[in-house]
Amino acid sequence: MRVLEAEGVSTFVELGPDGVLSAMAQECVTGDDHAFASVLRRDRGEADTAIAAVAQAYVRGSAVDWRAFFAGVGARRVGLPTYAFQGERFWPDVVAGGGDPESVGLGVAGHPLLGAAVGLAGSDGFLFTGVLSAGVQGWLADHVVLGSVVLPGTAFVELALHVSGPVGCGGVEELTLEAPLVFPEGVGVGLQVLVEAADAGGRRSFGVFSRRRDAVGGEPWVRHATGVLAPVAADVVASVGELGVWPPEGAVAVGVEGLYGELAESGLAYGPVFRGLRAVWRRGDELFAEVVLPEQAQDSAAAFGLHPALLDAALHAVGADSAERRDPAVGGPLIPFAWSGVSLFAAGASSLRVRLGELGSDAVSLLVADGSGRPVASVDSVALRAASVEQVRAAAGERHDSLFRVEWTTVPVPEAGPSSAHSSEDWAVLRDCDLAELQATLDAGGAVPSVVVVECAPSSVAGDGGVSADAVRGAVRRVLGVVQGWLADERFADGRLV
Repeated sequence: MRVLEAEGVSTFVELGPDGVLSAMAQECVTGDDHAFASVLRRDRGEADTAIAAVAQAYVRGSAVDWRAFFAGVGARRVGLPTYAFQGERFWPDVVAGGGDPESVGLGVAGHPLLGAAVGLAGSDGFLFTGVLSAGVQGWLADHVVLGSVVLPGTAFVELALHVSGPVGCGGVEELTLEAPLVFPEGVGVGLQVLVEAADAGGRRSFGVFSRRRDAVGGEPWVRHATGVLAPVAADVVASVGELGVWPPEGAVAVGVEGLYGELAESGLAYGPVFRGLRAVWRRGDELFAEVVLPEQAQDSAAAFGLHPALLDAALHAVGADSAERRDPAVGGPLIPFAWSGVSLFAAGASSLRVRLGELGSDAVSLLVADGSGRPVASVDSVALRAASVEQVRAAAGERHDSLFRVEWTTVPVPEAGPSSAHSSEDWAVLRDCDLAELQATLDAGGAVPSVVVVECAPSSVAGDGGVSADAVRGAVRRVLGVVQGWLADERFADGRLV
């Protein structure tokens, strides 16, 4: 032991039935920095003791053949975070949903916006479900319409295209948005896509529904979109091949500088993921757009048939080409609400070449290819209409709660009314809801009236002779102020407010 110590050895591993030699060896060496590891110890598990001995030797600098140590157990190297002061974040990616759908009798939907799928018993229908949240699917928060985070219309198209495959269709014959899906702050929404049984021609009707995750009782599902799925005609694919030459011959460039600032002023506030429009050209009644999915969303493109942010950005070319279309005076920002003849030929594109053909004042057709000119999708028609603040607010505030009921409580009428119980001198009338004037009289030594009557009629009327909404709101606020002031003043405790 002393010879080994003199040679610089400070770590000793004992191969034997126990730690007897290690205990004796500690009496032989003179230094303090020595470690003794026994591969076997009496009354201890062999595997645990051996691993502890190897680890003890390793942390003191001894070489260990870890490849041989872990052979056959399936272990692999794992990258660790970099130096702490580099300030990089290593939070794991949040995955929507949880658990295994198959363990509860559902199938895996295989889509970022859908978690499960199930065939409906007793029919040829299907149900696809998922959970959406602007906090989990962060890119959804980049689509803000008139101050609210709204699921883009292109996301409904993507959902319809995805479910069309498993049910034996392949395309979307028509899709109409009935109500915007506004994300409540801090609350996710449950999503359902209900596909009905096929008719004789293989067409299937479908609907898209949502409900807040914190819904209680019998709160209903809201239907946001309806449509029809249908097989895709084979001759549609060939028509997309004309986008191989890029930029198109004879097309004139249209400036896109400042577009997203102008769209924000009209009510469409796009975040980074939706700002994918790179260039626009015009040739006659056709527009050509070059669209690229921003870098932060590139990795997710493969999970979608056609990423909703990418398709949405293609429609921004309409706003770039016409100043009047993005003018707030025309009635609100234009958003897509009706689609027909949607076909998808290739999935996972991260950049697009798009030809937009004008179909009247507020509709376009789309031919879509990838960055190399290969066919991706086609749309016979996309109809646009102006979004209104009232629509968005109504969708955001649409909430039913089964715990709330309207009930009328019967109030007993006294045998003698106030007029017989009090003389006219006991009454006071507050005009213009001015309780402060009455309180000033009391401060000066005046008597507290038994009954105080408040005149609360609105002071202004609308031009047609009716009462305006602003006047009603003003009157309600004034009366509320009187009630609060009355209850706070103990001098009125025995009085009656009318």
